[in-house]
Amino acid sequence: MPSFHPPRRLLLGPGPSDVPQRILDALARPTIGHLDPAFVGMMDELKELLRYAFQTANTLTIPVSAPGSAGMETCFVNLIEPGDTVIVCRNGVFGGRMRENVLRVGATPVMVEDDFGQPVDPDKVEAALRANPGAKAVAFVHAETSTGAASDAATLCRLAREHGALSIVDAVTSLGGTELDVDGWGIDAIYSGSQKCLSAPPGLSPLSFSARATGTLKARKSPVQSWFLDLSLVMGYWDGSGGRSYHHTAPVNMAYALHESLTMLKEEGLTAAWARHRANHERLRDGLQALGLELLVDERHRLPQLNAVVVPEGVDEAGVRRTLLDTHSIEIGAGLGPLAGKIWRIGLMGASSRPEAVDRVLEALAQALGRRA
Repeated sequence: MPSFHPPRRLLLGPGPSDVPQRILDALARPTIGHLDPAFVGMMDELKELLRYAFQTANTLTIPVSAPGSAGMETCFVNLIEPGDTVIVCRNGVFGGRMRENVLRVGATPVMVEDDFGQPVDPDKVEAALRANPGAKAVAFVHAETSTGAASDAATLCRLAREHGALSIVDAVTSLGGTELDVDGWGIDAIYSGSQKCLSAPPGLSPLSFSARATGTLKARKSPVQSWFLDLSLVMGYWDGSGGRSYHHTAPVNMAYALHESLTMLKEEGLTAAWARHRANHERLRDGLQALGLELLVDERHRLPQLNAVVVPEGVDEAGVRRTLLDTHSIEIGAGLGPLAGKIWRIGLMGASSRPEAVDRVLEALAQALGRRA
């Protein structure tokens, strides 16, 4: 069987995003041992770069050795115990996955429901907290990848804190692409993914725990459900203060790639990266309007890096995506859950967020729809 050579695509779906050659080059550097002093030094740099990206001073800030879904599970299995009550906000598919995590650790989810495409309603969250005194945490998605809606993380975390609850935040699609301030907003536990606005390959989940979350972990009455994701064990490898203890073989080359992507983010600057994502979103928005296409999410709550485009009546949703892939080598995403067949998801994340990518997908959509750009 011959070696695999993938086609060259323009990745404008919900992830992964285009990986710059500089990051691919980092991925191809010589593999060394995961306890090699040179690698250990790089691990410390990686933690510092992640603190910059998250805007936090949290000591427990590391990449989990698995994709963003494992980052989600890491938060829940470490912070939630059987019998706990968790306020779970669901305004898209990934809020539903949070609910599944709560159930699987033997806790009780109290659901706060909002329509897909809407942000989480803080008034509903406050009402749920008042109705459930002693709730352990409030869990919500900052940037809902299934709809392109952004929620007010600062307000939701403040409400959680005022009621003595932890905040657990999904930032898989927001980290590096839109404003995020872990310490300023008082976020207790947050996770992301390497393959979205950071433009590294899929496979790592940046994560950060506040001192309050770390204290909750240390005060657990029962063992963490997952051995692999037990941060009390994993930190023995990532925290060099007492010497590194072997926990698992880290994905060495993927760590190189994430390090390089975060170095590039710091070179660009967070505010510049956020502004770039916003400018390219506006370019796409204007082009879509010229084609007679509408965005699902109200302008006040739209994510610049994930654009949910309403499929016009009578248009073959899957057929258009197939044409873009087969004819133009452009990947865009389909809708999920109740939005399946109703929207296209166009991601402008990381290295994919650039003017020429916007122009190319607009031209391809115009051709596929038989409309004039």
